[in-house]
Amino acid sequence: MKWSKLVWKYVQLPALRFFKNTTARRILWWVLFFALSFGVLATNFLPDQVEMKAGEVAKKDVFYNGGNLTYTSEIKTEEARNHAAQEVEQVFRLEPRILTELESETSSLFKNILNTKNDENLEDRTARIEKLKTLLPEKLTQASLGALIDADEQTLSSLEAELKGIIRARMQSGVVQEQLEGTKTDMSNDVAALDLRQSYKDFLQVVIDQMELQPNKIYDPVTTAQAVEEKLAQVKPVQITIKPGEKIVEKGTVVSLEQIEALQFMGLQRKTTPFLTFLGLFGFVAMVYIMIFLYLQGYKPTFLKQESGIVLLGLLINVSLIIAKIVTVIQISDRPEYAAQLGYLIPMAGCSMLLAILTDAPLALFGTVILALFTGVITNGQLAYATVALVGGLVGVYQVSRLSQRAQLVRASIYIALVNTAAIIVMGLMWNQPMAVIGLGAIMGMVNGVLASVLTIGTLPFLESAFGITTSVKLLELSNSNHPLLKKLMLEAPGTYHHSILVGNLAEAAADAIGADNLLVRVASYFHDIGKVKRPYYFIENQLPADNPHDKIAPTLSTLIITSHVKDGVELLKEYRFPKAIIDIIEQHHGTSLVSFFYHKAKEEGEKPETVLESDFRYQGPKPQTREAAIIVLADSVQAAVHVLEKPTKGHLEAKVREIIRQKLDDGQLSECDLNFKDLDIIAQTFVRVLSGMFHHRIEYPNQVPKEMERGKAKNGNSHKESAEQDTGKPGNGKTAGKSSGGGSASS
Repeated sequence: MKWSKLVWKYVQLPALRFFKNTTARRILWWVLFFALSFGVLATNFLPDQVEMKAGEVAKKDVFYNGGNLTYTSEIKTEEARNHAAQEVEQVFRLEPRILTELESETSSLFKNILNTKNDENLEDRTARIEKLKTLLPEKLTQASLGALIDADEQTLSSLEAELKGIIRARMQSGVVQEQLEGTKTDMSNDVAALDLRQSYKDFLQVVIDQMELQPNKIYDPVTTAQAVEEKLAQVKPVQITIKPGEKIVEKGTVVSLEQIEALQFMGLQRKTTPFLTFLGLFGFVAMVYIMIFLYLQGYKPTFLKQESGIVLLGLLINVSLIIAKIVTVIQISDRPEYAAQLGYLIPMAGCSMLLAILTDAPLALFGTVILALFTGVITNGQLAYATVALVGGLVGVYQVSRLSQRAQLVRASIYIALVNTAAIIVMGLMWNQPMAVIGLGAIMGMVNGVLASVLTIGTLPFLESAFGITTSVKLLELSNSNHPLLKKLMLEAPGTYHHSILVGNLAEAAADAIGADNLLVRVASYFHDIGKVKRPYYFIENQLPADNPHDKIAPTLSTLIITSHVKDGVELLKEYRFPKAIIDIIEQHHGTSLVSFFYHKAKEEGEKPETVLESDFRYQGPKPQTREAAIIVLADSVQAAVHVLEKPTKGHLEAKVREIIRQKLDDGQLSECDLNFKDLDIIAQTFVRVLSGMFHHRIEYPNQVPKEMERGKAKNGNSHKESAEQDTGKPGNGKTAGKSSGGGSASS
């Protein structure tokens, strides 16, 4: 017990304190990812007992300077022997004893039946059946037993011949162990096809089911081995002759096993010391990671303090390195110049696009440079592969940095494929490569573009969920009108749904004007009042004419109902697993604003107005923390205010918009976000421009009813009158209008 306490005190407790320390964990992540990167890159420099090894690119030419050298190639000879052995088929021998025994057992079975049938010591038919039951399989039915006793000798002889014929037909050509079950099934099918009474078929079927079949076609390992040995004896050792001055290994080509064998016979292999190589690689990886750290410290200090950010960056870089290593190991051709083109298939642009979508464009651009450097090391210092990784990654970042449509991911793959192809062709021409080699490389570059987008689309949802990141792709999914919550809002609170769409139009335009995240603003606007679906008819946009439930309850209760839609919305979004960025905006979209109508109503109705506290009639907040949340606060208030304007001229709209913004400023609702006065002015101008489009004037068509009535077409005139009322929105009389309005509201 004392020892366990000491271990807990001196080992476990410090370890727990270490992992609770966020700074220590961040350092541990850096060390872990550095070690992983070094390990992946080090596989390119693993030492061997010889100077060269099969599969690596030769760093120099190797020539044979001696006399004629002829040797037996064990590799080529073994390949020839294996090929010859595979051509020999397995030898089987037939065992006639098995078929003979089956036929003998069948004859014995029918002899017993005949003896029982003719046994004079048995008193009657029942006794014969009982004795026959002891001689035949237990599964045989009483009907079949009786049929056998009643059958004459000719019938029994015919049944015996039929059964033997079936057995012989299925067994005489030979049956191996694996075919026994199938053979018995075939026999059963043969019995079923016989033109016999069903009782006889049942008897034969039971006999076959109880029959213990044995393979009569038996593998003969001795004969097979003899055949293989005879075939191998015919294989002559493969002789290789090397002439003086012959080039054994060409610089820049992949070394083969045959070349290694030739070097061994020539005595040109020697050991190398990899320590300095690994030391240089260690320094290179350390230099790259220091560059990453300095960049984050100088330009992304908040990212550097986030443990999840470090994990995401390290994970993307190292997974990309592992994929690159796997790709370079694959051999697509025996010809080195073709096999080397596989390096253009490394989808580094996929990591660049993921970085751009999950973080931001500047970090993704820097990460692309880092990945290009690592690609150069993975491909043994080849400039062409690093160049393609660089230009493809840069184009991918550019294409998805402002992702607003799913089609952009497809378009990104096309552009990456095109720029990869162009870079490969340029590099191939620069190094005088054959056109066939350049063409293969171009194909790899095009596949690279498609593969990069596939990896991006396939891994993005998992990374979003794992790291809690709200990406443009996720927002696009949420903006779909078929989303269950939007459908629920449209059906249960149509007025709120229409209001949300209008707020989205206003907020998106304003966000775009000041450089905020317009997609986030649009999606958040769609769901900002989702909490109203809990009590839709307590909100005026969903109420029927002359039917306001707030007239029947106290102002304090009305305020509680109105303000609770924020909390209800947050709970609903959490239930549907919405991103935190949207939930935060929904929580902040009213800030701590005053529900002024019910506040003043409470003061007017109360006996002691001074006891009515303003704090009891405010939303609980918090106030908007971001530009996006503040834009939605303003758009929400502006849309609700201008909706009730009697004469929404441009001047009236601008006055009301600036009045709303001034009220929010004076109330301190914008004090915790980073909007400045210039932004507010741009937002106001944008709101006015969008609202002016919403409230544009319409042409009033001339009313033809009087002319029609003068011609005496009263019936036709009534029809034209209804049409004019629908076009102009002006009812013919107040009574009819009231009924139409009421009916329309009731139906909706």
